[in-house]
Amino acid sequence: MPGSQPLRTTAEHRRLLDVMGDDRDNVSWRRWGPYVSDRSWATVREDYSADGEAWDFLPHDLARSKAYRWGEDGIAGLCDRYQILVFAPAFWNGRDPFLKERLFGLTPAEGNHGEDVKEYYFHVDNTPTHSYMSFLYKYPQGRFPYEELVDENRARQGQGLEFELIDTGAFDDDRYFDIEIEYAKFDEEDLAIRVTARNRGPDPAPLHIIPQLWFRNTWSWAGGDGRPLDEGDEPRISIAPRRSPSFVELYADDSPSTIPKGMPIPYSLGRRSLYVDPGMEPLFTDNETNMPRVFGPGNVSRKPFVKDAIHRTVVDGEACTNPAEVGTKAGLLYRFEAIPPGGSATVRLRLSDKIGQDDPLGPIDELIALRRGEADSFYGAIRPIGASDDEAMIQRRALAGMLWTKQIYLFDVHDWLRGDDPGWPPPDSRWSIRNQHWLHLNSMRIMSVCDKWEYPWFASWDLAFHCVPLALVDPQFAKDQLWVLLFEQFQHPNGQIPAYEWEFSDLNPPVHAWSVWRVYHMAAQFDQKHYGREARDRGFLERCYHKLLINFAWWVNKVDRQGNNIFEGGFLGLDNITIVDRSEPFADGTVIEQADATGWMGMFCLNLMRIALELAKENPVYQGMATKFFQHYAYVAAAMKRMGGRDYQLWDEADGFFYDVLRYPNGEFHTLRVRSLVGLIPLYAVERLESAWIDQFPSFKASLSWFLKNRPDLVSDVVHECPSEDGQGVTLVLTIVDREQLHRLLERVWDPDEFLSEYGIRSLSRAHADAPFRFDDRVVGYEPAESVSKLKGGNSNWRGPIWFPTNFLLIESLRKLGKAWGNTDGICRGDAVLTYNEMAADLADRLIAIFRATSEGMRPVFGGSRVFQSDPNWRDYPLFYEYFHGDEGAGLGASHQTGWTGLVACLIDEWKAESGTVGVPGSSDQVVTKDPPPATVRGGERVD
Repeated sequence: MPGSQPLRTTAEHRRLLDVMGDDRDNVSWRRWGPYVSDRSWATVREDYSADGEAWDFLPHDLARSKAYRWGEDGIAGLCDRYQILVFAPAFWNGRDPFLKERLFGLTPAEGNHGEDVKEYYFHVDNTPTHSYMSFLYKYPQGRFPYEELVDENRARQGQGLEFELIDTGAFDDDRYFDIEIEYAKFDEEDLAIRVTARNRGPDPAPLHIIPQLWFRNTWSWAGGDGRPLDEGDEPRISIAPRRSPSFVELYADDSPSTIPKGMPIPYSLGRRSLYVDPGMEPLFTDNETNMPRVFGPGNVSRKPFVKDAIHRTVVDGEACTNPAEVGTKAGLLYRFEAIPPGGSATVRLRLSDKIGQDDPLGPIDELIALRRGEADSFYGAIRPIGASDDEAMIQRRALAGMLWTKQIYLFDVHDWLRGDDPGWPPPDSRWSIRNQHWLHLNSMRIMSVCDKWEYPWFASWDLAFHCVPLALVDPQFAKDQLWVLLFEQFQHPNGQIPAYEWEFSDLNPPVHAWSVWRVYHMAAQFDQKHYGREARDRGFLERCYHKLLINFAWWVNKVDRQGNNIFEGGFLGLDNITIVDRSEPFADGTVIEQADATGWMGMFCLNLMRIALELAKENPVYQGMATKFFQHYAYVAAAMKRMGGRDYQLWDEADGFFYDVLRYPNGEFHTLRVRSLVGLIPLYAVERLESAWIDQFPSFKASLSWFLKNRPDLVSDVVHECPSEDGQGVTLVLTIVDREQLHRLLERVWDPDEFLSEYGIRSLSRAHADAPFRFDDRVVGYEPAESVSKLKGGNSNWRGPIWFPTNFLLIESLRKLGKAWGNTDGICRGDAVLTYNEMAADLADRLIAIFRATSEGMRPVFGGSRVFQSDPNWRDYPLFYEYFHGDEGAGLGASHQTGWTGLVACLIDEWKAESGTVGVPGSSDQVVTKDPPPATVRGGERVD
């Protein structure tokens, strides 16, 4: 490796080398992982209704009884890469009306911000190859208050804060179990499992632990024409004939099965053994729908033993499991009648391709300790030198959440729309509700989803952000994820990238070129840092670039209908930020010309320009593409401020801000004077071109010079000259705003009475608390917490809270501005200048501070929760929420949307990197150095 940098290579890093081949997901250390959804009920995929109301078609109460079509769910579930075989534990405290097989939550009609999980669980640890995983679930010892949670939240009618599980008293006097589920791999196909329940309460308490193993139901519709397979073609689980006093062996065999329809390769698991502790009662049934319960009396189940039989046996005392001890689903019932206060109960299992082992369970504790130590070493090598222990913990938990939130995303839209049984087709209305234009979308991919309970599906702009923190620990997986959305079975033939399963045709911001560019550099840094090799994956970059060109053309042709480079982007992910639902067109032909859509497109142009220049280092042909996107940036940027002879523009000179404009069919217009992220997003379009650096691209440089000379009408306000850092040339700073406009915008950004919070940048100016924007009978006011407005189902709130992705991009822009204009420019604060770099560093620290414990031990993310703030069994388990209170930093919305909030891991990585000594604890993988750490990728560039 060049220089004196030591390699930070651990056992987990070496395992990652095994997953970089073309077949990496099928036969590698990543073949088995946490790919089971936390919720499959009430998803679009499982909705076969006439009205598209997915939450009503398959609610929580029916989930235990209906076989899923498109993927299983469970608590801390594990499965293989194509989810043929699934494992997950279930629990029963002796008081609940349901076996605790899956997490409970509220529907949009019952809750406040939309779909809302009402459980407490934590992604404690995970490694990229899933060689070690730890998950903590807190299970009350009393009856779970299902009805109280629904009734109280419904009574609040969507106003104020949510009524949470902890508010019900379910955890009073610590009457709950801390249940830790751990997985560790002996090798790629051999997995150790340990479930440990600790009684935190003052009295002995009973608990049933029921590990469950089952086959996903692929046989009921395996023929692809609704024809079920013959019974002999189904997989089976049974007890092995041999007996041992120290373990029981179950066989799970998919050999008789027909390969499920649509599999890209021949794939089967063959026979597996599940070794378990003795002392349990085996219960067998089939993963089949209980037809009378789900569809009403008169319906007949395909088999007598159905999916909910284990629940009915344990909770209701029915004799309804298969006495022959064979089926496609098995539960192992361990009864612990009285776990003492402070005591624990443990169950050990092993799921393995190694049949007939003599001592399968003996090495489990030792293996788990080994793999956990290797995980310590891995994260020790990831940890930035300047991070405190608390910040290192936050980073590790954030990354663990990213790795736990992987899911096998199974969805064939063509089959879904057509229905599974031609004799019982779905209603015709189904074809007009959603996704009828996406018949080509067919996924059997492991994907990073937003949240495996609240949002157990991919969302395209979320995923682009997910890939950035994922690249810190598994850059190959990050690259694979970005490619998935551009792959033919995802990207529409017209070039559109699918948005999310509720409506793939909706619009998310075009951030994928930015993510591709950043992950490309982060992957190179990872290789250098951990493997000592200089590698730039230009194949990945070029492959993605070609598809991004198609996507760019779709944007230009679809949402720039006037051809004036002002974009009518629609939804763009900012659910309720304005007065109307931007997904819906106006009936009279009125359109919203959007400052954020146009700003995103300016950023998109600059991203594609930089990628083209990188590819032009090896292929000069790409210089022409770089020229094209530089010029297109100039057209877009100029159009935002000069509308080609019109009498209005998106930049408001009086306010010093960008606003959306309503344009009416008769040519009249109305400026929507809402100071929000919509007006800040144009700041994201920032790049710099140093004269000496572009000498290597003579064709591009010549075209650039011509354009600058001959089109001053376009470039004078959006291409700015400043001296290069070395003083030997000039740097062209490409920004939609000039320096005066930039200062005016940033004055508002850095004003506590407007955008600046103690914990980041608000999504709406606080000025609208006292001066809400009014238009007709609609109002946009500052709402720092849960939203009063319920556009897009009430899932999100962009009217004041703090969001990580938009803050993260602003930090990137500030850093680029600091690099371009140096450490003397910024905004005035008294007699001093607050520079762009200082603003970026300050903003990063404010975001990290949401999770960091104060000197009093309080974490802002937990808000006013006494238990979370003070109890040692709660306070060090930060949750990575969807968004955060605009004034107080408390977590809001989805509680486990680590996806883009996981960007905090990158902020810690990039802003806590200092020289010193780093030790990787507890391992022979220890690394000690007094040299500076390797270069960090910042803003898509290496910064040494």
